[in-house]
Amino acid sequence: MARAPLPPKIQKFIEAQQMFFVATAANDGRVNVSPKGLDSLRIMSEKRIVWLNLSGSGNETAAHLLENNRITLMFCAFEGAALIVRVYGTAKIIHPRHPEWDELIGLFPTMAGSRQIFDIDVESSAGSCGSGVPFFQYLGQRGEEELVPFYEKMGEDGVHKYWEKKNSFSIDGKPTEIFE
Repeated sequence: MARAPLPPKIQKFIEAQQMFFVATAANDGRVNVSPKGLDSLRIMSEKRIVWLNLSGSGNETAAHLLENNRITLMFCAFEGAALIVRVYGTAKIIHPRHPEWDELIGLFPTMAGSRQIFDIDVESSAGSCGSGVPFFQYLGQRGEEELVPFYEKMGEDGVHKYWEKKNSFSIDGKPTEIFE
């Protein structure tokens, strides 16, 4: 019997993590690795993850996925038993203008600055020991105190202006298609 891309034990581990890392790369230019947090990730099945991406100073993941849809998510145990899990797959971008947005956005709490949902087709996952990862104590989500209020104060029009300035192109000049 073939191993499920996300076996139940791995799903349980992922759901317990307070943060994760996302890695993408276009065909050329920089490789991007970003830390993510908040209540922004849902495991839909052993082969599907959806992740709500909030606004930030760049939009590299979207630009990369338009050119090369490979994505890797990495989860590290910072408390308890040592473990690192990498999830490998491909992703498609869902913007608020897409019909799928309405069916998926309800899976997440309302958060100002919600920019895209990445719908990830999981090909495989792999665990490794993680004994080189230090212990860290979880104290809370910085985004709840800083990131979300920052975009709430901007309002929807302000967020769109911010996207025009900071999120329309990657640092390598690649389009993100945040606007049609």
